[in-house]
Amino acid sequence: MPIQVKNLTHIYSEGMPYQTVALENISFEIPDGSFVGIIGHTGSGKSTLIQHLNGLLKPKSGTILVDGLDITDPSVNLRDIRQAIGLVFQYPEYQLFEETVEKDVAFGPQNLGLSEEETTERVKEALELVGLSYEEIGQRSPFDLSGGQKRRVAIAGVIAMRPKVLILDEPTAGLDPKAHKEILRLIRTVHREERNTIILVSHNMGDIAALTDKVLVMHKGRMVMEGTPREVFSKAEQLAGMGLELPPPSKFTESLKCRGIDLAGLPLTIEEAEREIAGWIGKQK
Repeated sequence: MPIQVKNLTHIYSEGMPYQTVALENISFEIPDGSFVGIIGHTGSGKSTLIQHLNGLLKPKSGTILVDGLDITDPSVNLRDIRQAIGLVFQYPEYQLFEETVEKDVAFGPQNLGLSEEETTERVKEALELVGLSYEEIGQRSPFDLSGGQKRRVAIAGVIAMRPKVLILDEPTAGLDPKAHKEILRLIRTVHREERNTIILVSHNMGDIAALTDKVLVMHKGRMVMEGTPREVFSKAEQLAGMGLELPPPSKFTESLKCRGIDLAGLPLTIEEAEREIAGWIGKQK
């Protein structure tokens, strides 16, 4: 399900003393089945942007084409759009509300009017995708789970809707390193198994570099850069001017270069950094 955004502008409190242009003339395309990262400093417009992609917010001007359909058209059924584009907000575990995990994950499919049998099938499938056992936790209260497990249950509730596009807003925020790693693993698994489009909003440059195939950079309500992770992170000075850092492996190897260690490339992952450093060591022998 491809997405095309053309000349999108959004204004908060228009006509009021505290009017704010949150998005200004933004255009970009997201191909079907891609994994796209959106980065930017706090207040850059990332969250405002993603809320337009499933119709939660209406633009001042511009168009948003989802699979060729302009969702800014008042005649469009946004219920259908929100079934196709799942949005997981930051700290989604705060939205858990049912007495059991099964009922919480089943809430979305039930609202689609699915049979009890198909709903149960989707619940089991979604929990399996996020690395949880239906048999073990299906009848447990979601509030008795660990923080990482709660986060996975909340994501499972969106996955159970089988969205063609999955938008994740800071999905690892506030998690310990182990839970952080587990969430990244499940996101990879969902993308591989479902073959859907994923849009990841994150302040973690390491996650963006490791997971995505395209990066959009927001700054003060504008789209200022886009490209592959390697293309975007090669512009360290421009990113620094926007308050953005390189992924940790890139940052580390850049510090080595400043100390006279001749490393040729820009490693984005720990594995790439290991190869670069090992290659340099090999040349010293």
